[in-house]
Amino acid sequence: MESATNNPRWTTQYPELGTGPASIEPYISPEYFELERERIFRRVWLNVGRVEEIPQAGDYFVQDLAVGNTSILVVRGQDGVVRAFHNVCKHRGNKIVWNGSGSCQKLTCKFHGWTYAPDGQLVGVPEEEMFFDFEKEEYALTPVTTDICGGFIFIHLDPNPQETLQQYLGEVATVLREFPFAELPACYSYKAELKCNWRVARDSQLEAYHAKSLHARTIPDFFTNRENPAVHTLAVKLYHHHSMLSGYGNQNHTQTPVEALAARFGAMLSAEATGSFLERLPPQVLNPTRSPNWSFDLYYIFPNFHFLLFGGFCLTHYMWPITVDRSLWEARLYLPKAEDSAQWFSQEYTRCVTRDVWLEDGSTLENVQRGLTSGAITHSPLQDQEVMIRHANKVAEDFIGGSGQ
Repeated sequence: MESATNNPRWTTQYPELGTGPASIEPYISPEYFELERERIFRRVWLNVGRVEEIPQAGDYFVQDLAVGNTSILVVRGQDGVVRAFHNVCKHRGNKIVWNGSGSCQKLTCKFHGWTYAPDGQLVGVPEEEMFFDFEKEEYALTPVTTDICGGFIFIHLDPNPQETLQQYLGEVATVLREFPFAELPACYSYKAELKCNWRVARDSQLEAYHAKSLHARTIPDFFTNRENPAVHTLAVKLYHHHSMLSGYGNQNHTQTPVEALAARFGAMLSAEATGSFLERLPPQVLNPTRSPNWSFDLYYIFPNFHFLLFGGFCLTHYMWPITVDRSLWEARLYLPKAEDSAQWFSQEYTRCVTRDVWLEDGSTLENVQRGLTSGAITHSPLQDQEVMIRHANKVAEDFIGGSGQ
């Protein structure tokens, strides 16, 4: 991988992607959305959260998957094992857990009171004697294939996946295992249901080209400068399913007084405060070019999960499809635990700046969808630094066509 100043053309390194404009049909077609539902989201590993969300036996959270026509219950058992189940009572199909997260030693359906243990076994049936030839062991919750990498919990809707999680992640598994996510326990989470296709939301986080325009108010000149106005990307790597880019950081960025004060006590978005992780993580995990002008690494795990690694914190994004023109965007900011009020102030500043950046990102998405469905355009030209979008679309086409494994 070379610096963008020496080799500004990333797309031509991957000739199989082509350089032509991208069709907008997958972003607006109900028929294509149904193909994505069956041939992508039911056939790949999906990240649903982190192990820190359920640290104790009986802790659980629910991930509703409209694209899979199901609700997934993720729970830690008495034996410490993290398992996932379809959130469906085996009696009459009612949803068992209605809230987003919690902790209990038994999970009870509100319809008829059937009760399940955290390991999914059916342990209580009111008026059990009134059933015929009934064996509780036959009515455990339906399991969902589950695995963990680097503290991230993945599920697979196919009971017999063609690839293990490690095979699916490939080289990205090393980054998940070695980046110290567990040292970032403070989590701020934002959710928004958007009137746009999930790909529109996904694409918004697959390039830094938009930063100097869309984020001119919140983070002006963070990721570009006057001498190199087009250098947003230091490195690009396209994997079999996934991809990454290493982002440029402007070392001549002028801090505001409040920003300068916050930077004294914690890692921030600006390149001047990249944190201590750089000192102990190898280039295959962070800042692969070892550039002094580095700001972040963005990893995209196909189809709908992004994580951004900074020197002292990380961001994640989930783009969950609901319908062809509706999606759920969840963004999370992970920070170290604040040890004093100064660090808390720094983290609050970072949280607020990040929130405002995300609001700017989200401000375009519904208008983009309206523009795509208007019929005004049929194709979209992609700039060289939008190569991750081109690659993501190619991976999706391979799955749709049956060659994605």
